[in-house]
Amino acid sequence: MAEIKLTPSEVEDRITEAADVLGRLPNVTIQGYVSTWPPFVREYWEAYGMDEVRLRRPPPSAAAIDRMDHALEWLRWLDPVDAKIVWHRANGDRWKVVCGKVGMARSAAHQHWMFALCVIAWNLNGRRVPKRISKAALIARATAMAENAGIMSADISGADTSRG
Repeated sequence: MAEIKLTPSEVEDRITEAADVLGRLPNVTIQGYVSTWPPFVREYWEAYGMDEVRLRRPPPSAAAIDRMDHALEWLRWLDPVDAKIVWHRANGDRWKVVCGKVGMARSAAHQHWMFALCVIAWNLNGRRVPKRISKAALIARATAMAENAGIMSADISGADTSRG
C-alpha cells in the first residue's frame, strides 16, 4: 500500500469533508402508504407559499464517498470520547456544545481533539504511537515533525481559532 503522508491539519480537513459528504447523502425513508388518487391540482394563488422550499446541495461524487469511507475508518483508532470530540468538531459544532456533550472543560476537550488528530496522522504515516506517551508530548512531536517537513500548521501548534 502506498504510504500516505498527512499532517494533523490535513486529517482534520479530510474528516470535515467526510462529515459534509455524509450530510449530503440522500435520506433513507421507509415506504409509507400509497394512494392511487391523482394529486389535487391547485390554482397558483392557492399553492403560493404552501410548501417550504428545501434546497439541497448536489449528491457527492463516488470519489468523495470513497474518501469518506476511509476517513470514517480512522475514527476506530481513537478512544470513543476522542472520536466523539473529533466528529462533533467536523460537523461544525462550537466548543461550548462539544464540551457539554462530552463533559470536559474547553482546554481539556481541545487537547483531546489535537491528540486524536495526531494519533490518526501518526497511524497514517506508518508510525506506531508509543504506549506511554502523554498527550502533550505526542502533540509536540507532531508539531516538530510538521515544522521539520516545512509545513507550518496553526491547527496543531496553537489554539484552534477556525470555528468558534
